[in-house]
Formats: sequence, C-alpha cells, structure tokens
Amino acid sequence: MHNSTLNSIFNRTSLRKYKNVEIEENHLNLILESAMRAPTAGNMMMYSIIVVKDARTKELLSKTCDNQPFIAAAPVILIFLADMHRLYNYFESCNIKDYCNKTNVKFKTPNLSSLFLAAGDAFIAAQNTVIAAESLNIGSCYIGDIIENYEIHKKHFNLPDWTFPISMLCLGYYPDDYPKKVTPRFDKKYIIHSEHYQDLNKDDFKNMYELYENKISKPNKYNAENFGQFLYGRKFGQEFSSEMERSINVILKHWLKK
Repeated sequence: MHNSTLNSIFNRTSLRKYKNVEIEENHLNLILESAMRAPTAGNMMMYSIIVVKDARTKELLSKTCDNQPFIAAAPVILIFLADMHRLYNYFESCNIKDYCNKTNVKFKTPNLSSLFLAAGDAFIAAQNTVIAAESLNIGSCYIGDIIENYEIHKKHFNLPDWTFPISMLCLGYYPDDYPKKVTPRFDKKYIIHSEHYQDLNKDDFKNMYELYENKISKPNKYNAENFGQFLYGRKFGQEFSSEMERSINVILKHWLKK
C-alpha cells in the first residue's frame, strides 16, 4: 500500500512500551495542531486537551487509571475533556441571559445532548491525534480509565463542573526495532450493515469469535467456560467497571447542575 495515511491506520497498534526519549516539541505541536483540525460540531470545538509531562502527575495517573504502571513511563499524556465550561463562560460574557429574556428564548444550561456533542468532539480530536502521532513514528494507547476516580482528577487538574474527562492518550516514540503486532479485527460482515441493522445469530457469533475462543485457557481465573464469559468477567465484572460507573454518575451530577 503506497498511501501513507492508510499505512498509518492499518499498521497502528496500541503502544505500552516507549523509547526513553522526550517527544520533540515540534512533533508535539504538530500532533496538537492536527487534533484541533478534527471535525467539530458547529465549529464550536467543545473540548479541551490537558498536556501532561510532569512525572508526579503521570505516576498519579498510573494509579488512578486502574493501576497500569506503563502510564507513568509515557513521555507525554494527553487528557481529552468534553468541555462546555469555556463556551458558557463566553455566553456569560455576551450577556446571553439578557438576550434570552429580551427574545423569549429559554436559557438552558448544559444537558445530556450537549455532553454527547462535546464528547464526540473530544473523541474525534483524540483520533486525529492518534493518526498524526503514528505518522511521526509516535505510538499511542487509549486509556478509558481516566473516567474513574473523578474526585481525585477533578481536584488535581482543577476541572470545572461542565468538563468531563472523556479519554486519555499515552504517547511516545516506538522503541528501536519494535516488533509491531497488529491486533486482528472482526470480519467486516459482522460490523458493517447495509441500509438497516441486522442481528447476528449463534452461528455468526461462533464464527466471529472463533479466534478468541481458541485463545482462552481452561480453567481460567474468571471461571469462564467460553470467551463470552471470559470477556464479561475480564471487562464488565471487575471493580474498575463499577468504579467507572460510579464516577460517571458523580460527573453527571456536576454536569447537569442548574
């Protein structure tokens, strides 16, 4: 394949081991500029990015994000916030409440629909970041666990109520001679639907998950008899999943305040 962008997409893998060098400032600037060129709802850019280089903060994140030591070793961490705080500060500076009173327009504070739009903005910017970084031989790893331990992150990063830490990326150069192993994906016939949604049957699932079914050991620490049970036990039956749900509920109370 001679298309460099497609090469970056098809050969990208989550990187959890980084070359022990700092990311060049011009590379980081290019990555951040690429993030900001991402599509955004109404060109409102309802997100913010926190750049983390401080060793103590990275160490904290390695513990609060489900105890993953490799996070502390990443040269740069980017935290993506769904952010309506900045926009509403702007609205306040523009006397929006007075405008609403004069024009009989209802004044509304951020709600769930604005959260979804802002989260979409943040995720799209994050993926632009991934592709831009990959093109510079800088690997990345998404960390969804930034949603956990909200109270700690809110205090440490001084997060206003109308911000939501929606995703995090660890960034670092690929080590020399790193053996890239691209993770397989499902056959597109199970993921791509034509014109309307179509449910899968038991045989579809058997074929779809066959590769993974053959990889789980029996017995295993989740007492799983098949991959579906293994997957649920590993991802949805663990303490971090409950903590993520708890944190999201706390964040929503702050986000939906009037």
